[in-house]
Amino acid sequence: MKIAIVEDEHLASSYLQSILEQQDVLPITQATVLKSVKEAVAFFNENNVDLAFMDIHLGDGKSLEIFEKATVSCPVIFITAYDSYAISVFKHFTIDYLLKPFEEQELLEALIKFQKIKDSFNTDATLQSLVAIESPETSKIQRHFLVNYGYKLISINETEITYFAASGKHLFIYTKSGNSYLYDNTLTDIIHALDPFLFFKVNRKYIVSRKIIKEVVKHSNQKIELILTVPAIENDPIIISKKEINNFKNWLDQ
Repeated sequence: MKIAIVEDEHLASSYLQSILEQQDVLPITQATVLKSVKEAVAFFNENNVDLAFMDIHLGDGKSLEIFEKATVSCPVIFITAYDSYAISVFKHFTIDYLLKPFEEQELLEALIKFQKIKDSFNTDATLQSLVAIESPETSKIQRHFLVNYGYKLISINETEITYFAASGKHLFIYTKSGNSYLYDNTLTDIIHALDPFLFFKVNRKYIVSRKIIKEVVKHSNQKIELILTVPAIENDPIIISKKEINNFKNWLDQ
């Protein structure tokens, strides 16, 4: 199996290469180290590999430029020092990621995952992940929410929010303290401003925080109910939309 390592730090590429040479998960016949966007573009325009490891930031640019200037048809495992938002993006769209500094076991687990899903890998999704983390519009996550409380204005931190709930034409924020606040937005719009690792839109009525999910009850393949650590509105059961069931499972698996 042929691999490519796109990494401009010598110690990092040497460390990765040494583990790959010693592991027995996948047989590596050739490992090519590329230290820049320029080298990677030239290489991928002339060569194919079975798997690539890529750092996000390189000395002469970003990995996104490689995909714009060359055809990268193999699965990619990203090496990153990015924050939790970018990591959640990688989880959704790529084979896996390695967060610097990573341990040998983490690399082996990524290789095992590659073995399992390599045949269904979508290269378009890799590009989608890179565009997402580099886009100012997408990467701008709202962490605080300003609401009216009597004669006061209160800024609610995302960590205090249990769920967002739609009621008629109104949107309410529910907090750990048990309070609810009217918020000037819609469920459809607010989901795009939230941390995708922390929040998930389960149906047309609820966006929930992963921190308050107590149980996931599978009534059938097409009916999954969430049990929260706090009461839902009027104690109604929270049923995941059928079209979101697979996405929800992937989200929980992060």
